[in-house]
Amino acid sequence: MTRLCLDYGHGGTDPGAVYKGRKEADDVLSIGKAVAAEIRRHGITVDETRTTDKTVSLRERSNFENRKKYDYFISFHRNAYQPEKAQGVETYTYVNTGTKSKSMAAKIQTELVKVGFTNRGVKAANFHVLRETKAPAVLMEIGFIDNISDNRLLDAKKQQVITGIARAILAQVGVSYKAAASKPADPAKPASSSTSARYRVMAGSFADKSNAERQVVRLKKAGFDAVIIVSHP
Repeated sequence: MTRLCLDYGHGGTDPGAVYKGRKEADDVLSIGKAVAAEIRRHGITVDETRTTDKTVSLRERSNFENRKKYDYFISFHRNAYQPEKAQGVETYTYVNTGTKSKSMAAKIQTELVKVGFTNRGVKAANFHVLRETKAPAVLMEIGFIDNISDNRLLDAKKQQVITGIARAILAQVGVSYKAAASKPADPAKPASSSTSARYRVMAGSFADKSNAERQVVRLKKAGFDAVIIVSHP
């Protein structure tokens, strides 16, 4: 049975990169948990280093992964440089890694670029969570949090980001992504109507125009807006 360890960077007293009140820790927790739900829906076992806004040290993260045998370790992050100076997505593997990590990283990178992010490529780095974990490990940077364009893209296409990452991970472990079945309409609930709909209220129908005009006068005196609409049988 495939078992994955998903890691959502920062949290608690460590917000990660922050820009205009937006926290990296919050973004990656939200995205990561949604990806985990998508993967579990396909019958894959997923463990998470955190599921709430709590502090988890780098050592605690790698220790968590080391306790069990995982097929992959995948860490979620958002990038930062100088405000509005850089943008795009990049995915990392350890500097001395195998083909499984590189293949997973390439799939994730491809899916994120499809969403519309600038492609900064797959790279190698000596990050703790890549170096100290036993399973093939990948770390993704989902756009720059200090870039308004990246933030707007992430917010506008968040579900596509979630689906894309889940699709990439599942493809790497040999599982085809299947969209969730849509819920059938509830017959007890009326169909929602367009916000642009208009509703007419009739206060009489007259064959004689003069009668219709007198009705309009009466309605206007009573404080109602009224007009005559001509209809033909």
